[in-house]
Amino acid sequence: MNVLIDTHILLYLLFDDSKLSKKEIELIKDEKNEIIISSISFFEISLKYSLNKLQLKNITPDKLPDILINSGYTIEDIDHTSYATFYKLPNTIHKDPFDRLLIWEAIRKDYAMLTQDKRFKNYETYGLKLLNG
Repeated sequence: MNVLIDTHILLYLLFDDSKLSKKEIELIKDEKNEIIISSISFFEISLKYSLNKLQLKNITPDKLPDILINSGYTIEDIDHTSYATFYKLPNTIHKDPFDRLLIWEAIRKDYAMLTQDKRFKNYETYGLKLLNG
């Protein structure tokens, strides 16, 4: 199964996996699943880091892609079609542009989404497949 992980799941995975449920860890470690990290997550992390809204443990955001690739995770750039069709996702449910891009990417590419954000559930009627941890 192709599993797109939300940015906070990525940060927990890297820096505090005690915040992940047993089921979430099993999903991530299951070799049958391809764990996908969107490039938008790196933009979100880098932006929040530069604004001092996010602290990373002895690392800078530019080091994260290599760490994740070396750990066997897949990183995908958001393609131009996702950006061009983003307007199709209703914006009345969730205002965070990073989350909305991740949601749209998961819907468009038919990925399952792993998040702890309860608001994502509202997008299931638009085709979002959520994995519950």
